[in-house]
Amino acid sequence: MLAPDAILQDRYRIIRQLGKGGMGAVYEAIDQRLDAVVALKETFSVDERLRRQFEQEARLLAQLHHPALPRVSDYFTEGGRAFLVMQFISGADLAEIISQQPGPFPRHQVIAWADQLLDALVYLHTRDRQIIHRDIKPHNLKVTANGQIALLDFGLAKAQTTDVSGSNSSTSIFGYTRRYSPLEQIQDQGTTPQSDIYALGATLYHLLTGVKPPDALARAAALVHSKSDPLLPANEVHGAVGSEIAAILSRAMALSAEDRYPTASEFRGALRRVGRMDSSSAKMIADPSIAESVGDATLNTMVVRKAPSIDPFDSYSILKPAETTWLTPKQGRHPGVIAAVLVSVVIAIVSACYSFGYLIDSRASLVDFAKASSGKNESNPATAHQNKSEKPRPNASGVAMPSAPPAESNRKNEKQKRPARRPDPHPKSPNVTPPPFSIAP
Repeated sequence: MLAPDAILQDRYRIIRQLGKGGMGAVYEAIDQRLDAVVALKETFSVDERLRRQFEQEARLLAQLHHPALPRVSDYFTEGGRAFLVMQFISGADLAEIISQQPGPFPRHQVIAWADQLLDALVYLHTRDRQIIHRDIKPHNLKVTANGQIALLDFGLAKAQTTDVSGSNSSTSIFGYTRRYSPLEQIQDQGTTPQSDIYALGATLYHLLTGVKPPDALARAAALVHSKSDPLLPANEVHGAVGSEIAAILSRAMALSAEDRYPTASEFRGALRRVGRMDSSSAKMIADPSIAESVGDATLNTMVVRKAPSIDPFDSYSILKPAETTWLTPKQGRHPGVIAAVLVSVVIAIVSACYSFGYLIDSRASLVDFAKASSGKNESNPATAHQNKSEKPRPNASGVAMPSAPPAESNRKNEKQKRPARRPDPHPKSPNVTPPPFSIAP
């Protein structure tokens, strides 16, 4: 083991050991050249074939650029030992959290993590050199400081190769983890992208139910002996999982690779549909098992308590919870728009006031004209009788017509002798032509 303060390559100073397994160890170290914290991964094997596999891991990771995958910055050998220098991600892995507080994790949180991990698998599986992780499990998942998930330890990763028969497969070198590995990997029949789908499904099963799934070999043996599958539906183990998620996990963990989701993208799409439904309160009512489990004392809330006050669904994950009360309200990005609206309101008020004053002035002009006309008639008594008897008849346009000639007056006198018709109960008021006025202010 490397002692603290040991210097490698005149650059990396060992701080402490982070973990140790059968094939290697991981250390926290300081890159003295860049003054940055890094993780040093060492392999214990002296087998040349395994050394080449370790070097291949460094080359594979050096080409990857994804938020859920660690970055590799260096690879070297010293004193007969091989080391990989990679990004240091602080915090505890999910296996450590489970050991400290057993129990299922909140469903919405697990779905958000699954969305990020499946995004990483889509990235790995669709590259020109297809990469299969082959060791997805809680021990290799770490919650970052901002609440996201990171997929670590590519010690079993293998780039896809094509054999002489034309079929794509990869064989295992380092082994597998029984509880989370598919049957084809346990039986050393080669791995495909569906192998990672099984491993992630088994990991999600553990996180959602708080119970490790039975290994694929035990499940296959039970089916061979005509017994029921020992893998219980997830919602029967923990009711809060729900029937939709249980069906998705059952398909992802099918013993036959052909019965699983063909791609990580389809697996992700199925979980996203459920994740969107989880955002609505109607879902809580539609599935009583979820509502009943809200006060479940066995629920693993360690991650929830430790989560920072940011949205854990940010970054490239589209899933957003309905409740966003913990988010700080964002200020408006366009204050100029608000100012323009205020100016428009002020202009509208000024225009309305001006129009109102304009109408008052016009009405006053009409009243003055009417008063002036009546004043003229009262000031000339000589013509008052004539105006009553020979009142000009306004035409349709309101213009007064000249007085009728004498012949027409005789006819009017004859008509006056006839019985008078009943007066119109609704006499028409004469039209008044207002004086011309200017619209200038």
